Amino acid sequence: MTLPNHTTFQNLLQMPVGDVVALPAEQLALLQQDIEENLRRAKLAKDWLDGALALKYGERAAALRREAGKDTGTIRLADGDVTVIADLPKKIEWDQAQLSALVERIRACGEDPAEYVSTELKVSERAFTAWPEPIRQLFAPARTVGTGKPTFRLSLTSEVSR
Repeated sequence: MTLPNHTTFQNLLQMPVGDVVALPAEQLALLQQDIEENLRRAKLAKDWLDGALALKYGERAAALRREAGKDTGTIRLADGDVTVIADLPKKIEWDQAQLSALVERIRACGEDPAEYVSTELKVSERAFTAWPEPIRQLFAPARTVGTGKPTFRLSLTSEVSR
């Protein structure tokens, strides 16, 4: 669907929000599609460029890390007048079953596991709603319901009926 005087995402940010709110729903739907497509393309371009940068600088960065005796972290290297800052962050994962066993060993020795390990208890919402009412009532005082950011997906009527 093409609308005359279609607002593009390039001039959207130049518009006062009141003018955007006043746009017909069809134009808002087209804007949303346009923005989502450009975002998808931008992410694809970013991934492509990040891959090229990794090919170009990855080995040099790894060599400099080895020379510095580091497996991870940030290093700087020069490429002409450009300083390349290469970061390889640590990604730590803990085996939950092993941690649970260690917490029990610490507790069995008379120590407080909270001195060593932080614990977060969670209840899945699906499980909570499936529980019998008396169990839900026990847990309800510990439950707070908040909201996330609202989203709106606009679909042109011709697309919905497809």
